[in-house]
Amino acid sequence: MAVYFEDFQVGQEWTSPSRTMTEADVTIFAMLSGDYDEIHTSEEWAKHSSAYKTRIAHGMLGMCIIEGLKKRIPDFAGTRYVASLEYTWKFTGPIFLGDTVHLKIRISKMRESKSKPDRAIIWEGVQMINQRGEVVQEGEHSLMIWRRSR
Repeated sequence: MAVYFEDFQVGQEWTSPSRTMTEADVTIFAMLSGDYDEIHTSEEWAKHSSAYKTRIAHGMLGMCIIEGLKKRIPDFAGTRYVASLEYTWKFTGPIFLGDTVHLKIRISKMRESKSKPDRAIIWEGVQMINQRGEVVQEGEHSLMIWRRSR
């Protein structure tokens, strides 16, 4: 089912399904991004040289997981996106391999496009929360979406 601007309202909230961060996730992301920093790829290095004493997932991997978890929420899976416009983001804690994370999303603002009457902009407030209830990433994402035909 297609979801358009008119289907959203400020204050709407969702909780996503959860997902566990795996060794494979980190390895594949390191390969894809070229970021082989030892804090992500070397348990021995992390044990002796990291503040966390173990490897952590890439922060940008967390952001990618956020976009995937959003698509598991039916209203977002069917949203008629035009484009992402901006992220304002904070990395507030580490994501450890084995952590299970989920999202809390809230529509914080909405407006019609000033120049394109068939489009509109929504702002999502997003938090990624681990199994211990800790917010590990949070911020706001603005995106342009289609309006219903009039």
